[in-house]
Amino acid sequence: MPSKPDGAENGDERSALDILSEQYSTVFEEHMRNLCGEPYEHIPPRLMEAMSYSLLAGGKRLRPALCLAAAERSGVSPGRAMPMAIATEFMHTASLIHDDLPCMDDDDLRRGLPTSHKKFGECLAVLAGDSLMIWSFGYALSHLPPQGIPAERVVRAVGILSESSGPAGMCGGQVLDTDAQSREDREDFVYRIASSKTAALIRASLVSGAMLGDITDTALQCYYDYGTHLGLAFQIVDDILDVTSTADVLGKTPNKDETQHKLTFVSAYGIEQARQMALKESIEAERAMESLFPEGDLLIDLARSLVNRSY
Repeated sequence: MPSKPDGAENGDERSALDILSEQYSTVFEEHMRNLCGEPYEHIPPRLMEAMSYSLLAGGKRLRPALCLAAAERSGVSPGRAMPMAIATEFMHTASLIHDDLPCMDDDDLRRGLPTSHKKFGECLAVLAGDSLMIWSFGYALSHLPPQGIPAERVVRAVGILSESSGPAGMCGGQVLDTDAQSREDREDFVYRIASSKTAALIRASLVSGAMLGDITDTALQCYYDYGTHLGLAFQIVDDILDVTSTADVLGKTPNKDETQHKLTFVSAYGIEQARQMALKESIEAERAMESLFPEGDLLIDLARSLVNRSY
């Protein structure tokens, strides 16, 4: 079982995010580079170039790292769980490509680089996003069984990823975020947007990873609750950074939410209250995992470190 990271007991909360990256994101990055460098006879080269461009553009790799961490804590090594982590990143990257399109947020910058539609044109960007979404399911289904993961666990894990990405997950959340006729005049509507658009995939990354191992329903519920609160905290901080940070730090255009008159935690509650709400969600995330890891764990420390992030 992975132990609590050195330094966490001394209050070095930011270190949890760094350690998570060192333990899981580094090896994930190597797998992603190898995957994108393989020849694919039946994929048009330009399509593969567009997909690889966005997949290799960097980023925090938070979702695949969470997937691998949950899997390892459920008895499945990161190497065996890697196809599930790759599938989650396929889905996340697809959502970013689509989110940046002119019909959505119309952004020019993502992870410090021109967005996919600026680099390859709108048509190819749409198809690259579509392809990654669909490939995420096929990749997990075809690559997890050879790792010795029982078929029923694979199907359940892929089902979780599907549910988090479709009309009840990210796609539904994007509708709530962008469609004026879907907006509801209620104070907590911003929570509904964040729960679907952001928290659903973060939660699915954890639950699908944990589900690959021999885990109880009680433990799965802990990961579910943890992922929900962690995802909400992540989105609240994202909303805050949109108005307090710069393009050089964020790797994307700041102040887009205000320009597009979007409903965010900052626009609904103000920066100071949003900060308190992010802290509250992070504390709830910590509590969700304490019954699983009473002596402490990197995932518990991570909840607070995400609230303190500056990028």
